[in-house]
Amino acid sequence: MVNTKIIIVGGGMVGALSALLLAKQGSTVHLIEKSTFTMPNNNDPVDLRVSAFSAQSKHLLETAGVWKDIPEQRLCPYKGLQTWEKGSQKLIFSSDDIGAEQLGYIAENRWIQAVLWQALQGMPNVHIYQQTQVTDIQQSPKQVMVTLKEQQVIEGELLLACDGANSAVRNYLQMPMTSWDYRHHCLLINITTDSPQQDITWQEFRETGPCAFLPLAGHHASLVWYHNPQKVKHLQSLNNLQLKQAIKDEFPTLSFDFEVDTKGGFPLIRRHAQQYYQGRVALLGDAAHTINPLAGQGVNLGFKDVQCLVELLTECSDLGIPEILNRYQCKRKPANLLMQTGMDVFYKVSKSESNLVRVLRKGFLGVAQQSGQLKNRVMRYAMGIN
Repeated sequence: MVNTKIIIVGGGMVGALSALLLAKQGSTVHLIEKSTFTMPNNNDPVDLRVSAFSAQSKHLLETAGVWKDIPEQRLCPYKGLQTWEKGSQKLIFSSDDIGAEQLGYIAENRWIQAVLWQALQGMPNVHIYQQTQVTDIQQSPKQVMVTLKEQQVIEGELLLACDGANSAVRNYLQMPMTSWDYRHHCLLINITTDSPQQDITWQEFRETGPCAFLPLAGHHASLVWYHNPQKVKHLQSLNNLQLKQAIKDEFPTLSFDFEVDTKGGFPLIRRHAQQYYQGRVALLGDAAHTINPLAGQGVNLGFKDVQCLVELLTECSDLGIPEILNRYQCKRKPANLLMQTGMDVFYKVSKSESNLVRVLRKGFLGVAQQSGQLKNRVMRYAMGIN
């Protein structure tokens, strides 16, 4: 790994984590980001884009040396997860059942990105290019070259495309994707509550789509409301007072008073690259796969991509880059596909109006709640621990 030159396109959480871990291993990293990074302030409003970070993802950020830099007032540890269908028994997961302090943490994406960038800016073997884009990619048997819009050429032995669901690198190389629209949208709503920080996240399943509650740090929380595009568009058109009333009328009951702060919607689209690499170019995170956000596994899958590839580059340095990338694909593609498929099945079953499916759904939740060690094993798997 020492003196390997690696180009990374995309400076979000996945790209920045890849850059930091590889730089710590001795690689020279060229990080290309189309926007300009600005450090958030502690008194900034809570961002709509939040993620649930598993124990495994936390460990990876600790390995990178940045977990300690996340402001405590921007982190929300959660100990419990509950899910149910109206009229059914709740399926309850608790960190106490497996002797853990918490199931995971919920944090704003921009703060995770911020501490990673802060660390990268202090590393002499990391070269950062902001407000620019790749206009050309050329590969030879031993290297890959990218041209930036300013005509600057950067050479490396490996290019990592971490530039999101609409990856420009993937599109430029015409790497095929399998994708479909769920024909559902998701509305995110940030609220300020009149109660202390919560430590349980929950989800109620409905035929119109799930409704979820994510606790955030302090007196903050995020509501997640799945519905058809027309309904979500209508909810977005409401002012904050009107939306608060709609939440009271139609959302699962909240045990506290609250005020609506911000809202934003997006369509649900499932994507999966048919191949994770081409020559000396590899896809990671959302550039390779997007998943239904139902179980909050998107960022965790992306971090698993990072961990897998970094380990292969470190432990298999005697192999050529194409062979390493082939091993990366063989490890991560089936695992990501399995998680995507599982979430798709769960999502479709949760929305079915069939009476038989409803009975089976409610029965499954009851059986799962009483499953003891099996339930705990599922919990450990989701956390990324043995």
